[in-house]
Amino acid sequence: SLPRLRISQAYREVAKNRKAFTGENKEFIANKLNSANWMIQAIEQRRQTMLKVMTFIVERQREFFERGVQYLKPLTLREVADHIQMHESTVSRVTNKKFVQTPRGVYSLKYFFSTGLSTMSGDDISARGVRDKIKTLVGDENPKKPLTDQALVNLLEEDGVKIARRTVAKYRDQLDILPARMRKRV
Repeated sequence: SLPRLRISQAYREVAKNRKAFTGENKEFIANKLNSANWMIQAIEQRRQTMLKVMTFIVERQREFFERGVQYLKPLTLREVADHIQMHESTVSRVTNKKFVQTPRGVYSLKYFFSTGLSTMSGDDISARGVRDKIKTLVGDENPKKPLTDQALVNLLEEDGVKIARRTVAKYRDQLDILPARMRKRV
């Protein structure tokens, strides 16, 4: 959380007594007081925006926080922006290079933004969640009989995720997992 800022008591006293000053000094004090107030308001507005964004992310990704990566829902900057009634670029700036500490670890706020796929039940699952499922399936496979991309498609479909073989291959590549024929161990 960002700290609450305020003008120090000593400077408030000087500002209160600025009538005792003349010309340039009086103008200098007024300008500095205005600058300080503007900065405080800007930081407070940023704090409020961060709070709105984080509240929406936590509400939307509640299952992720409770159950894990496979429950990460698709989320776009546009969705958050529409919900909090701000421009998409504002949401992007406020989440850029920001991190959140959770019981599951520390995550970049950008981590929570992901495209998604529909499940057969009509729910949505994030691409990151599908990649995590692929990683788990390959990690648990029999090394003598590795899972092909089509076998991964079939297992994901059994789990309710409708996905093309080419998409599985793309996600497997993104995870730096070799094709089945190259993973086979004797």
